[in-house]
Amino acid sequence: MEYLVKDEILKLKYEPGKGAWTYHIQIPNTKHIVGKWGTLKAAGTIDNYKIDSINLFTITGQDKLISINNKIRKAINKGGGDTVTVTLYLLTSKEQITESELLATFKDANVLKAFKQLPADERNEIIGKITSLKSDDKQIKMILKFIDQLSENND
Repeated sequence: MEYLVKDEILKLKYEPGKGAWTYHIQIPNTKHIVGKWGTLKAAGTIDNYKIDSINLFTITGQDKLISINNKIRKAINKGGGDTVTVTLYLLTSKEQITESELLATFKDANVLKAFKQLPADERNEIIGKITSLKSDDKQIKMILKFIDQLSENND
């Protein structure tokens, strides 16, 4: 088991307008880890809240991020600016992002309902555009673009 962090006190950051990544934790010393969106996953605990599997957000040249959704924030009773005790280890996977992982990301971003209301051909086009990209940075940018568009449809 390769620990990313063990019992480390980290800040729960809040950056408005970042969709599913509005609340996140930056995992120190992880820029060297290589992998595509959806293939880098971690498990562990945040303030003793068990995380079975969470995607690591990859930005070239920067430490990885994990999104902290409302369910986790409520369970640990923490918000932006608070500190949390984090233990995470890397889960190994060699697969590209799957449709179910993409749908889970949309669910975490509270845009799955808007996505499902789109015509089938439009949903398939979005999934195809994202999964066909080879660069994880490009996939992430495309995912965030669609999350923003779907968020506007939610209003």
